[in-house]
Amino acid sequence: MRAVRDAVPIDAVVSEYLQLRNAGGGNLKGLCPFHDEKSPSFQVSPAKGLFYCFGCQEGGDTVDFIMKIDHLSFSETIERLASQAGITLRYEEGGYTPGRQQGERIRLVEAHKIAAQFYAEQLGSAEAEIGRKFLAGRGFDQAAAEHFGVGYSPAGWDHLTRFLRGKGFSDKELLLSGLAQDSRSGKPIDRFRGRLMWPIRDITGEVIGFGARKLRDDDNGPKYLNTPETAIYKKSHVLYGIDLAKKDIAKTNRAVVVEGYTDVMACHLAGVTTAIATCGTAFAGDHIKILRRLLMDNSASEVVFTFDGDAAGQKAALRAFEDDQKFAAETSIAITPGGMDPCELRLAQGDAAVAGLVDSRTPLFAFAIRQVVARHNLDTAEGRAAALEAAAPIVANIKNGAIQHEYAVQLAGMLGILDTQFVVRRVGQLARWARERGQRPDARTPHRAAPPAAAPQPQATAPRGPALNLRSPAALTERELLKLALQRPELVAPAFDAYGEDEFTAQPYVAVRRAIEQAGGVTDAPGDYLTAVRAAAPDDTVRALVTELAVEAIRSKNVDETYAGMQLVQVRLRAVERRIQDVQAGLVRLGNQADPAHLTAVQNELWVLEQYGRSLKDRGAAAL
Repeated sequence: MRAVRDAVPIDAVVSEYLQLRNAGGGNLKGLCPFHDEKSPSFQVSPAKGLFYCFGCQEGGDTVDFIMKIDHLSFSETIERLASQAGITLRYEEGGYTPGRQQGERIRLVEAHKIAAQFYAEQLGSAEAEIGRKFLAGRGFDQAAAEHFGVGYSPAGWDHLTRFLRGKGFSDKELLLSGLAQDSRSGKPIDRFRGRLMWPIRDITGEVIGFGARKLRDDDNGPKYLNTPETAIYKKSHVLYGIDLAKKDIAKTNRAVVVEGYTDVMACHLAGVTTAIATCGTAFAGDHIKILRRLLMDNSASEVVFTFDGDAAGQKAALRAFEDDQKFAAETSIAITPGGMDPCELRLAQGDAAVAGLVDSRTPLFAFAIRQVVARHNLDTAEGRAAALEAAAPIVANIKNGAIQHEYAVQLAGMLGILDTQFVVRRVGQLARWARERGQRPDARTPHRAAPPAAAPQPQATAPRGPALNLRSPAALTERELLKLALQRPELVAPAFDAYGEDEFTAQPYVAVRRAIEQAGGVTDAPGDYLTAVRAAAPDDTVRALVTELAVEAIRSKNVDETYAGMQLVQVRLRAVERRIQDVQAGLVRLGNQADPAHLTAVQNELWVLEQYGRSLKDRGAAAL
């Protein structure tokens, strides 16, 4: 298992899902994929093969990351990593039989991979000429089809089903994958027949589903037929083209959201390589999470939505506006001219027009305000008042105060209201009411009529152990020493192994010290030392703290023997001082009635402790 885990670097695995940037000390950081956050608290340590989120406390190694983010079993995760690394696994009790022993998800992904190859090969058949003509008519040649993996599903009932059976897949697997469906006879048949096929890949590039386009008039199905919800395909979690676009999205800090598969193809071929699309569903919360992790959610990034100029396109744009404030990125909209989509625009006016469409974008707030104002008759006082009450909540929803003020001024001009400050005050009033109620601005609800906000209910969370008082100098020093013991054991060896649990004041740190001891200590720490310490942890709480300490940056630019010695001395000195206080308190309790021999022994202990403490102060690590 260790060979498999170490064969694929953890930063290479994690960067398939989110953008990572330098965090200093050899670590990388990004937005946590396990909880929503505005600033990156998720850190990866390539040298240690560990990740840890300081926000939600999720942590572990490469295997833990894949298990958590893709909801895989341990064996499925090992199989995936082994496949990536080209390592052949051997199974006990019967040997290696992939068709029988691989996990369900691995099998479904493999079925889709083979199906994608099958469909791509079928695109060259005589029957698929109608599909090739469709692509050519939209400006896509053979090279474009190959780049995006476009294929063709034969019109017969069970071409793919028979092919996959020949590859060792069972009928149950074919039905679970969504590639086949039950027929009236009770036997599986192909779900996709006589259609142009787009493979839908997840962010790592694995095929998890298909989008199928109708080509013939006698096909009574929908224009586009997508894979149904399966164990590996959730349409609300998928963005078409994300596997091809993710690197350029992270590099340019821009994502372009289009509406269909051919639009993604047209944009990429026109040089807009950050284009992605949803798969048969509206752009929503889970899609936002994917983009936020790639954009690092900074204010310099941008999300551009492209929509047709017709009523449906404008409605879609306003839906996107509802989610605008879930991004730290600036959101804009590009309306295609004449109701054309990017694919049609490329055909009519060429690649430059597609790039120009994105460059001509308008901030989404400005678009939404104009759309709302346009619904009212501004020639009458009543119409202007109604437009103000409809548009002011949109402006009030802008979180940036300076931008909110600017849009309030623009709204006054748009409405023809000469008293600009009246509009500014109205917007500010709505924004203040919304903050007090803890909800979005809404001009329809008077402030006084607003019900009191319900008290937030505490969310149940797994206990993480006693809270650590990080303001305590003793706790900070103990934390530093444990970080050194986990990250740079050679700097604190062999002295650290002689430290008792009673030298640590915080119970969570005592548990980590015990785990290090049970793993064999820091002296001559083996290559899998951290793995051994994590394995020795008694529960997930301690294991999470071990991971946290192993990833957290050490509080010094110069991490050397001198710095390590300072931490060793401080922890020991504080332990000695605590013992001195205990002994002195014991002497007071003994009083004059104490047994002389016992009193002498206690006084001797106090003298030795005081001498040792003075030596630690004078000689430092040399006195240990």
